[in-house]
Amino acid sequence: MRDSIHLKYLIVNETDLLWGLTVNSVGYQNIEANMSYPPGNHPTRYLFSTEKGRILDEYQLLYITRGRGTFTSHTTKSNDAFKVKEGNMFLLFPGEWHNYMPDKQTGWDEYWIGFKGINIDSRVENGFFNKGKPVFNTGMNNEIVQMYQQAIQIAIEQKSGFQQMLAGIVNHLLGLAYSLDRNYGFEGSESINQINKAKIIILENFKDIKPKEIADKLNMSYSNFRKIFKEYTGFAPSQYIQELKIQKSKELLTNTLIPVKEIAYLMGFENQEYFFTAFKKKNKITPIEYRKFTQGE
Repeated sequence: MRDSIHLKYLIVNETDLLWGLTVNSVGYQNIEANMSYPPGNHPTRYLFSTEKGRILDEYQLLYITRGRGTFTSHTTKSNDAFKVKEGNMFLLFPGEWHNYMPDKQTGWDEYWIGFKGINIDSRVENGFFNKGKPVFNTGMNNEIVQMYQQAIQIAIEQKSGFQQMLAGIVNHLLGLAYSLDRNYGFEGSESINQINKAKIIILENFKDIKPKEIADKLNMSYSNFRKIFKEYTGFAPSQYIQELKIQKSKELLTNTLIPVKEIAYLMGFENQEYFFTAFKKKNKITPIEYRKFTQGE
């Protein structure tokens, strides 16, 4: 795709708003080396001066697939501008001053999609995305490009339900940005191999394994193992083991008639009371109530 495409002012009705996320614009832009930026065909609604920057009333998620440039915002401007390059995504926030531009020597190719709604507001409020970390290292990813291109095609056709289709694509893109960025620093490193080994050790010994024992098996200090494991999985090792025990117990509660006391023993809980406490804390109901519900009693 080399020709620039700008689709703006996408129609949003009251029913679309109830979906929780709507898309206002989507497009692609090819900026060759030494071209002016923004080019003359940039949509007036979104036009900005790279000398002054701009403020939008929507979120925008951009993906750079060629070249390099800079990005800065009100929250980050006290620091040097972010260096962005092919394989980076960055998120613009509504009401947040920002500025970005390609390097004159390289230009860049950019995809973007603009959106708003309570779904993305909730994710920002809960800390999944924040103004202090607007740039994501996703690498060159064909799936991301295909998602943007699909969004452009859907916006061109605007068939019934197109806003819901576009919302699904935005959710997928946000999930990819979040996940790929979290894993980017681990790719190709020995750490990811160690964490995968740890997961296998836990899976095979979850009944009675202790986090310190896992670290010893991996020839790692416990503090370093715990830090890396939590960064990669989102769980401390002890939490991960507990989570696995709960998930395995749910399988037995749903698919067998094994007594609850015995399930507690099989899963390595100290006693039935502790099993009940841990299970209810996680699922808001007791193991017995969960069994009745899943077995249709």
